[in-house]
Amino acid sequence: SSSCSYPDCFLCAIKFSPPDIYARQASFFSELFKELPSSSPSSSSADAIAASSKQQLSIIRGLWSTAMAHPDDPLFVQLGVLESMIHLIYKGLRDPVWLSQGENVFVPYYAAHILGSYTMNVERYAAYAVRYRAVPALAELATGALTWVEQRVAVRCLSHLASYDSTFPAVSAGGVLRLAMAVARGGTGLVYEQFVGKTVDRQLGYHKELLARGSSGEGVERKAEEWASQLQCWSLQVVNCFALREEFLLAICRPEFLVDLPGMWGGLVNGSSPAGLGLLRTICYHKLGRIAIASCGSIVEALCNVARSSDDWQFMAVDCLLWLLQDPNSRSKVYSKAVVALADLVELSSLGEQKKPGESIMDVLLSHQKQDELLEADENVLAAIEDVARLKKRIKLERHLAREDIKITQAAALVLRLEGNARFSAGDVRGATAKYSEALEVCPIKAKKDRVVILNNRAQCYLLMGDAERAVSDTTRALSLCRGKRRRHGMTSSLWRRAQAYDMMGLAKESLLDALVFGCSSSSISSCSASSDGWDESGSRSSSGGNQSGVNFYVAKLVRKQMQRTWLFREAARKSEMESNEREEDEEQSSGDESGDESEWETASESEM
Repeated sequence: SSSCSYPDCFLCAIKFSPPDIYARQASFFSELFKELPSSSPSSSSADAIAASSKQQLSIIRGLWSTAMAHPDDPLFVQLGVLESMIHLIYKGLRDPVWLSQGENVFVPYYAAHILGSYTMNVERYAAYAVRYRAVPALAELATGALTWVEQRVAVRCLSHLASYDSTFPAVSAGGVLRLAMAVARGGTGLVYEQFVGKTVDRQLGYHKELLARGSSGEGVERKAEEWASQLQCWSLQVVNCFALREEFLLAICRPEFLVDLPGMWGGLVNGSSPAGLGLLRTICYHKLGRIAIASCGSIVEALCNVARSSDDWQFMAVDCLLWLLQDPNSRSKVYSKAVVALADLVELSSLGEQKKPGESIMDVLLSHQKQDELLEADENVLAAIEDVARLKKRIKLERHLAREDIKITQAAALVLRLEGNARFSAGDVRGATAKYSEALEVCPIKAKKDRVVILNNRAQCYLLMGDAERAVSDTTRALSLCRGKRRRHGMTSSLWRRAQAYDMMGLAKESLLDALVFGCSSSSISSCSASSDGWDESGSRSSSGGNQSGVNFYVAKLVRKQMQRTWLFREAARKSEMESNEREEDEEQSSGDESGDESEWETASESEM
């Protein structure tokens, strides 16, 4: 078929054949699926075994292409492809001699991949796979019984089987939940140990070939990182299927597992998955889950950071914080952190598919402001609640103001802003901050463009004073006001300054995402370098001094720094290095003990000399 992207797709070859040939070919594949798991070469010579395994792999790769191109087509499923692939997986697990012969080492990977493709969309196919005992075979592969590449596709298929009501009981009875949680936490370490952390000459050849086939011109190392991220994300998807059912929450809500979830974010190579954040959102659906999450301060803090970031899944973090605040059982534990973060988003006009989410946030923040939490709240929380309440009041008052009165207050805010710019130019950063704060109090709520400029100016002052938290607050508020034409002018400065603020706070992921959004926009660079004297629209000195190449340099430098800090294998590499150093120390100590007193005396003498 001209529409099929897989040239070796068997299904297209069959369906575009005349009726008599179609029947013979269908019969051929039916027999083939029965014979594949038990096929063996007629001769036991090495050449015959190699030829037979090569032919078998060629057929299985064709089936893989067919499954990838037409995962919903029933023909091969009816002819027995699922049962055949499951038997091949069992053969790879039970017969190490066969697995080591010729090209057979590839077979379990492709067999599990084919199962995953056919069970991805059609529940009936998933039920067939369960009936043929797919779950025990896939669970064994998912333990890493062979290697991490088979583990990856096995977890992928298990995530599909766990997503259907009819097949979930079979998955839940197979001990898959505990396994998926373990893989989510340790899968990337296994990939590093078995492939990424090895020298090229020690990496398994068939791993490199599989990665090269799927790399589409990308580097093998890059592809390995993408596959490792998929392994983690699909494991989390399995856990997510269990989390949708309240009876499994107690097993999932273990502190040692929950605290790791914010760090499981898919990375830049797998941005289509909500990963750990998606699982946290599912857990937050339930009362038990909210209590468990509220008890982990680091998780709440991470949710606050994501809620004020450029993460594609920002809306999930906002949802979690709102649910935690609305639940009396979790509210008191998250109040001080969640209120401060959400207060910066009360003017947000859109978030994902949500329209005017800022209004919902404002209602939640103000609905319980007279409760006991305010008596125990710190200054930051009280100030945040007061700002939100004052904002709501000003919005109502401005609806009744005449246009001339609004223009007068807008002019007054401009005067204060210019005074702040003058103080900033003179080096009086604190004085400039005070003037910008006065300008914000005067500036009309409707004058969003002016407010964006003032907030960005004050954020720059906070950066120079080392107050990163307040810089994040101001830039987030500015970003909440940016839309339409204001988006181009205000968003760029806000993103760059927030990226710097998050860098100061040691939040590499949040800094990286802001820097990437800023750096990938050509308009962002031009807007920051529009003035030849190096001053941007807000009156603050730009980082480039008006030089576009300077902006590019600083953005690239920050991105490189944060990509190193957020590298998927960073923790695994650190542990591997520590273990290597410990082994070297043990070997040195052992050799020192064996050398006797003479060598110790010589060492001491050399040290004295």
